[in-house]
Amino acid sequence: MGTVTLLFMDASHFVMGCDFLGYVYGFTRRLVRTFSGRKRYNVLGALNFVSKKVTTVVNDTYITSTEICELLIKLAAEYTVAPICLVLDNARYQKCAIVETLARELGIALTYIPPYSPNLNLIERLWKYVKSKLRTKHYEHFDGFTEKIDSIICGTNTNDKYIIDRLIGEKVQLYDDIVVAKNPIMKKSVVKKPVVKNKKSIPSSCESFQSVA
Repeated sequence: MGTVTLLFMDASHFVMGCDFLGYVYGFTRRLVRTFSGRKRYNVLGALNFVSKKVTTVVNDTYITSTEICELLIKLAAEYTVAPICLVLDNARYQKCAIVETLARELGIALTYIPPYSPNLNLIERLWKYVKSKLRTKHYEHFDGFTEKIDSIICGTNTNDKYIIDRLIGEKVQLYDDIVVAKNPIMKKSVVKKPVVKNKKSIPSSCESFQSVA
């Protein structure tokens, strides 16, 4: 049995003044302060399945294949003990020749999840957690907004690790036993309900490996 470093990569886009307005419950109308404008903070992250550490590349413009390659280089320099298995989606800036070529040169195995299956990328749970923390405060300035995001992400493998371990644990839903059956009435393929197993969420291409931090 071999050993790999299992990482889940995805980008999240935090829009100040749009996504994080906060909310107040009550019987009377209340006005909630918010930021004027819609500045965006883009975070491209790779989550270590074991340690819950997140390696990031950030900007306030756009995420492109250039940022993906930058993150791949950072990951190759950071994780040198075991081969890297990187799980990611099929976004065009991720599934392209320049990214795949660099990954081969760096010895990084790319595992693409099926289309329209964001739930299979476990870092999505982390982005949901980060966004929930942002809705508890009004931010006057964009710098304070970005600093808060960075501080939450930096705590995933330290102060908040026990929370992230509960969000991203070993008991997850796997899709190895799916059987596609034909429905003669609907004339469409029907997917039987998958079985939940108490097993690590390791992609099929990495099933013969043991994940390490």
